[in-house]
Amino acid sequence: MNDLVHQIVLVLLPVIACIIVVMKNLINAIIVYSVLSVLAALVIFQLQAPDVALSLLVVNAVSVAIFLFAVHRTEVEE
Repeated sequence: MNDLVHQIVLVLLPVIACIIVVMKNLINAIIVYSVLSVLAALVIFQLQAPDVALSLLVVNAVSVAIFLFAVHRTEVEE
């Protein structure tokens, strides 16, 4: 069962990454990027590296906040 979940998540990662590339709405792309980062952390956690997965979650949380701030600033100025 664990191998099946691992394989499904590994197939979803590039699919979600391609979806992010073609999205037009930046806010929705950032939300989908956060889902992608959680799935990547799940894969790393399944590979017996919980410390790396936690670090990845923290870094991605900060990057999502920076992305949202940048999008908000560019939309306000236009």
